[in-house]
Amino acid sequence: MGPQESSIRRVPSSGGPTAVTAPLAERGVGARGVSVVIVNWNGGADLAECVAALRQDIRGGVGEIVVVDNDSVDDSLDRLGNPPGVTTVRAGRNLGFAAGVNLGARFCNGRLLLLLNPDVRVLPGAIATAADYLDGHSDVGIVGPVLVDGRGGWQPSAGRLGVLGHLVLDTRLARRPIRRTRSVGWIHGAFLLMPRTLFDQVGGLDEGYFMYGEDIDLCARVRSAGYRTVVVAEARAVHYGNRSGALRWGDARDTEVVKGEMRFYAWAGRSWELGLFRVVAGLKFSMKGMLQALGGDYAAARRTWQMASACASFVPEPKTFRLHAG
Repeated sequence: MGPQESSIRRVPSSGGPTAVTAPLAERGVGARGVSVVIVNWNGGADLAECVAALRQDIRGGVGEIVVVDNDSVDDSLDRLGNPPGVTTVRAGRNLGFAAGVNLGARFCNGRLLLLLNPDVRVLPGAIATAADYLDGHSDVGIVGPVLVDGRGGWQPSAGRLGVLGHLVLDTRLARRPIRRTRSVGWIHGAFLLMPRTLFDQVGGLDEGYFMYGEDIDLCARVRSAGYRTVVVAEARAVHYGNRSGALRWGDARDTEVVKGEMRFYAWAGRSWELGLFRVVAGLKFSMKGMLQALGGDYAAARRTWQMASACASFVPEPKTFRLHAG
C-alpha cells in the first residue's frame, strides 16, 4: 500500500499537495540530498524547536523534512505550523517509532535518510559533517553524532552488540565520552543517518518494535549486510532525552528499554545471549537497587528492581517480521 492509504491524512507543506510526489530536482532537496523523518507523539514545543534548528542549519543540506504525527492530542502540530519544506503526515493512531519512521520514509526523496527525535537540537554543521563522512567511507552504512544533554554534558550515543560488553562496558561507570570517530555496535535512533538505498535494502525498521530496540536491530542488520556503524566525533547534537518515553511509561521507561533489548536478542535468534542477558542484567539491577536503597533513594531503587524483575519475567512476543517494503 502507498502513502495515499485512507487512514493517512496529509497536511501538505507550503508547496502544496505536489510536495509529496514532485521530482527530486523540483523538491528543492539540498545539495547533500538529506531527507529528515521526525516521528512526533505529543512533542509539545520540542517539535517546532527541532524543525527550526534544522532549517537554520544552511550547511546541513536538508531538502525536506517529513513529520509523522502519531495521533498527538497536545498542541505540538499547532506550534509547528506549516513552515516551507515540511510535510506533516497524520498517522491517525499511535504507530510507534519504527512504523512511524517507515511511513515517513515513503514520502522522502533524498538520497540520505536522517531519523531524528523531536527532542534533539542539531547543532550547526552536524548533518554536513556526518553526511560528508558517510559519503567518504563506502564501508560505512550508518553514522551518528556525539550527543550532549541540555547543559552541554556528554550523553551516551552508542552501544555494543555483545551482551557482556554492553552490560559491563556500556554502564555509567565504565563509559567514557567519545572523543574520536570510531566504529560502534549500534547508535541511538535519536539521530541516525544512512543512505536511503541501504535503508530499503535491509527493509527499514522492524515494525515489531513499538519503541526501543529497533535501532539496535537496524544496526545489526546493516552490519550483516557488510557495513559499519560509526559515531562521528566532530558532529554534535543536543538530546533533551526520552521525553516521549517518559510521557508514555513514566517511571517504567527504563524497564521498557530493557525489554526492547531482550526483544532484540530473542528475535535475532540469539537465545543463549537472551539467557545470558537475563542473568547478568538481573544480577546487575538487583545489586544496583540494593545500593540505591541503602543510600536512601527508595524511588530509584524501586525503578531499578522493576528492571531486574523484567529480566526474569519478560516473555518476548512471537516474532512477526514486519519490514518496510520500500
